Amino acid sequence: MNADTTGPHAGPHAVVVGGGITGLAAALRLLAAGARVTLLEADGRVGGKLLAGEIAGAPVDLGAESLLARRPEAVALAERVGLGDRLRSPATTTASVWSRGRLVPMPKGHVMGVPGTADAVAGLLSEEALRRIERDPELPPTELGDDTAIGAYVAARMGHEVVDRLVEPLLGGVYAGDAYRISMKAAVPALFEAARRHPSLTAAVRAVQAAGAAPADVAGAATGLGGSVFAGLDGGIGTLPGAVADAVRAAGGTLLTGTPATALLRSGATGWRVVTRERTLDADAVVLATPAPVTAGLLAGHAPEAAALLGGIDYASMALVTLAFRRAEVPELSGSGFLVPPVDGHTIKASTFSSQKWGWVGEAAPELFVLRTSVGRHGEEAQFHRDDEDLIAASLKDLGAATGLAARPVATTVTRWTGGLPQYPVGHLDRVARARAALAGLPGLRLAGAAYDGVGIPACVASAHRAADAVADEIIATSETGHPGAGHSS
Repeated sequence: MNADTTGPHAGPHAVVVGGGITGLAAALRLLAAGARVTLLEADGRVGGKLLAGEIAGAPVDLGAESLLARRPEAVALAERVGLGDRLRSPATTTASVWSRGRLVPMPKGHVMGVPGTADAVAGLLSEEALRRIERDPELPPTELGDDTAIGAYVAARMGHEVVDRLVEPLLGGVYAGDAYRISMKAAVPALFEAARRHPSLTAAVRAVQAAGAAPADVAGAATGLGGSVFAGLDGGIGTLPGAVADAVRAAGGTLLTGTPATALLRSGATGWRVVTRERTLDADAVVLATPAPVTAGLLAGHAPEAAALLGGIDYASMALVTLAFRRAEVPELSGSGFLVPPVDGHTIKASTFSSQKWGWVGEAAPELFVLRTSVGRHGEEAQFHRDDEDLIAASLKDLGAATGLAARPVATTVTRWTGGLPQYPVGHLDRVARARAALAGLPGLRLAGAAYDGVGIPACVASAHRAADAVADEIIATSETGHPGAGHSS
């Protein structure tokens, strides 16, 4: 076990369970509020699904590779921990879709694959599909109810081809899930609300586009990233957790890796005890930033209803195959990569041309061409469990068919993310709300993370801040009225 035992910090004691970017952001926020903080992470490192690595000397991300720049939370966190000058826009944002055996430029006039006009997707879809989109304004409004699956709703309005060829590959890149199960309310909330107000889906898409254009441009300019939708960090997004961890230590926080929480106990009327294999930590407040099944296990004795709800959240597993080639042996490739509709039956779901998308990769290894593929989504566990050699061979086969690439890689790395992405099926937001309501009677306890408030890095940081602010308000107020902070260990 690694431990940081930086000197004591005044104030009540908060324990954060989980050392992914959510837990790290919560710990830093709690320290800023005046709490003493101990963070527990079961793994031997912090960072969760953010992981920096290298291949043949080139720096690469082996997990998430970018953050949404048009939301402020992750950009602000990077700046807060001294990485603001390393934020970078992608060198190219031009992507393609590998559909029906050819690479087609990604259409631009859509919201998560749902087009605002038939013309916007004319190069990708069949004439029959385009005529179906054109009929959307003639259809009577479709009842959305409290929630609906985005794939089913779009298919009812525009036909299955739009879903299978565009919505599925785009959503698959975010959730590794099935568009016919994914909640429209949770995954594309702006479109869900617009669809309630407009008589047709195409009109709703255009309304979302019109409402989002100006604010997004302003937000991009404010970050110094121009109008970029996404951003990376020079050296990889995987360097962000280490910088946040350093900031937590510098502020007096304690980070314990290789230290899973094994039990959560009440201590008095308002306090908590967090049990690990080696010690018990007394705390005034606890933020649980662990995957939903782990959280459910910790809560089972205190809030069985919440535990049952959280235990029902499914996760998808996926693998990333990173490949390095001699640049001279790679054919001319354009853009940042391509998405793959699952309906075509290929193994890979996407490929990112890292050397072209991120300037620092190409600068570090100009003689190499680095790319990566992703394999697996919810319900495709068999693909995920293929051995490394099979995944590499399948990736090379699909890359060859899509791009003509026939070279052999000089280096390969397979990274597996078991249970990496929580699924947001219809009713997910209601499930989360009910779980949180069931915890309302437990003071000083909050949930945060990708399972609840969005899977992107900014959403995780925002979730962390909400949880930290809520428990800080409780424990700081209690401390100021004379209740001593706990924070002892036995």
